[in-house]
Amino acid sequence: MSQSIQKQVVARVYGHGRGWAFSPKDFGDLVRPEDALRGLVESGTIRRVIRGIYDYPRYSELLQQPMSPDIHHVALALARKFGWDIVPDGASALNLIGISTQVPGQYVYLTDGPKRSYRIGKTELQFKHAALKDMKFRHDESGVIVHALKTLGEARLTNEVIQQIRNWLPVEKRSKVRQETSRVTGWVNHAIHRVTEEIVDG
Repeated sequence: MSQSIQKQVVARVYGHGRGWAFSPKDFGDLVRPEDALRGLVESGTIRRVIRGIYDYPRYSELLQQPMSPDIHHVALALARKFGWDIVPDGASALNLIGISTQVPGQYVYLTDGPKRSYRIGKTELQFKHAALKDMKFRHDESGVIVHALKTLGEARLTNEVIQQIRNWLPVEKRSKVRQETSRVTGWVNHAIHRVTEEIVDG
């Protein structure tokens, strides 16, 4: 295996940061990335999550051990691998953002691909086939926020919820999400405007 290829793989993994999940397809521009990934698993740099999917583990300083895989990143890695469009269902979106604090045993994503299920540790990751014509966004954060808000409902929208979404949404994505969700109407659009403002009133 070429050392230069392994270095390119490592640089790309480190560039995405801890928690990123990926498959060999994410390195499709390189020659035989599978060999480099296998070597990085053996060295403990990355780990194999499920067949064909790896991650760069997050690390808990408190527990002094690697944390469980980020299910959302695993779902995105599978979607890239198979060429699916996906969005989390409402309950999963609320949990991803942290609005729901209940630890789920199952994450559900809607997809234009086939129905599939994966077991990741104690968590089940399900993909359910659905028509996504009106739910697709270029940035996955947009879909997560829209689905979370619709599931939460206007009556339960508080300043605290707005702040939670802001804390979850990276600063560099806020203007992109605001622009991309401009076609969403009503209170959901207004809530996203509040999320992406420089200062949240109240």
